[in-house]
Amino acid sequence: MKAATNDQPGFWQRSHHLDKMTFKQLVVAYFQYPAIIAYLALSVVAMVVFAYYPATLLQTLASVAVAAMIYPLAWYLIHRYILHSNWMFKVPGMASTWKRIHYDHHQDPNHLEVLFGALHTTLPTIAIASIPFGYAIGGVGGAMAAFATGLLTTAFYEFCHCIQHLAYKPKNKLLAAWKKNHMAHHFHDENGNFGITSYFWDHLFGTYYDRAKGDRPDKSETVFNLGYTPEVAEKYPAVKNLSGGIVATTHPRKREAA
Repeated sequence: MKAATNDQPGFWQRSHHLDKMTFKQLVVAYFQYPAIIAYLALSVVAMVVFAYYPATLLQTLASVAVAAMIYPLAWYLIHRYILHSNWMFKVPGMASTWKRIHYDHHQDPNHLEVLFGALHTTLPTIAIASIPFGYAIGGVGGAMAAFATGLLTTAFYEFCHCIQHLAYKPKNKLLAAWKKNHMAHHFHDENGNFGITSYFWDHLFGTYYDRAKGDRPDKSETVFNLGYTPEVAEKYPAVKNLSGGIVATTHPRKREAA
């Protein structure tokens, strides 16, 4: 028998693009991704801690409900005011973070490796948006119930986000609507439709739009670079340098054909 070699790269050492994957391939990839494994594992740890320091049923339900309600708002605010900011690439030491957590995702929206959030940014955010509220409601038990809810909500959100970029049309009407809105955010106008699994806050704050109804007829010129244009890159070159000297302005598949 021929001995195994290390010539073949590991699963996550090669690129994966959702517009070229099947649903089954996505499921296999999803449960192998380190961040998803971490969310699920930590949710189990939180449940174990909860078992040792339980809150009352009412406190637990309230903690879960508050965490589930706060998450969409926290994501909306982070997505709109941080990920789509025009300040992070100007701050020394923040350019690489901004590039990793969102710029790369808009440069190539279907690139699976950069679609998932980075643990060093997502875990503190989940903890801050859940643990204090749960603790205020039910002490340690409430905090762990809220934290587990935040972790599992994140895992659900990430899976829905993947489906939105997958080369398949969901049969479920709600998933199909989420996908339509999110595709508009990535390929038409990035300055709206900031939600992923909820567009309530977009409606409330006036950032929701529906291309099918003729909203925002003109395509944004910065939909793939978030305002980090070649001209801006001349003044703030860090992200450009980290990207191999490239600031893309066209659809990623057009770049492949060029």
